[in-house]
Amino acid sequence: MDESTAQLKTRARELGADLVGVADLDLLREIECEPSDLLEPFRYALSLGVKIPNAVFEQLPGRPTPLYAQTYLAANAFLDQLALRICSHIEQAGFNALPIPASQPLDMKEFRSHLSAKAVANAAGLGWQGKSLLIVTPEYGPRVRFVTVLTDMPLEADQPLENRCGSCTCCTDACVAGAIRNVSTDFHYASREEALDFQKCATKLVTEFATMENIGKPICGICIKVCPWGRKLKKPASSTPG
Repeated sequence: MDESTAQLKTRARELGADLVGVADLDLLREIECEPSDLLEPFRYALSLGVKIPNAVFEQLPGRPTPLYAQTYLAANAFLDQLALRICSHIEQAGFNALPIPASQPLDMKEFRSHLSAKAVANAAGLGWQGKSLLIVTPEYGPRVRFVTVLTDMPLEADQPLENRCGSCTCCTDACVAGAIRNVSTDFHYASREEALDFQKCATKLVTEFATMENIGKPICGICIKVCPWGRKLKKPASSTPG
């Protein structure tokens, strides 16, 4: 790893990131962005992840709880502050950087934002895209929230990881909306619909969970809870632990 990349990753960890990776934006040039030319001035994207405490998920009773909702909000707020601090660090080194909010849907019908933080984390080698569409990391499973920083700083990109979901059906079986199709991908899905009945998922989150007292957000957490990579249970026989 080159010195500038190593120093930047070290700084991110000092500021509180649990996971740090660098994505080559050439892997993401075809991705949908808002605005459409968002990526043009930049060469790399830094993906920063923070782990959500295990106990938050283990107490989920098949639905989100106020504790999970508050932790979700706190993690996003922390990640946004982290991204700002990293941008400042990059600018002090003489380069440009743009923070992309951790969770800022611009379209509440399609749940699309400026740029998919999951797509960036995937390209940055922090995890693979699981059957639930979430990024599954070797260290923490999907119990991680991500934020993105775009930059023109010369960096050394990380390589995407091999998908390790194998024949596991835990998230498919546990999905309270019956939305996960149990389909794997080598890198990323051609569309969300390939992996997920998105309308089923969105309807459950928006019309039921988001309207619950002290929730107020279209969140669930059940597929995150049951993933063996996050629970540190015995890995599926067809998978190889990272």
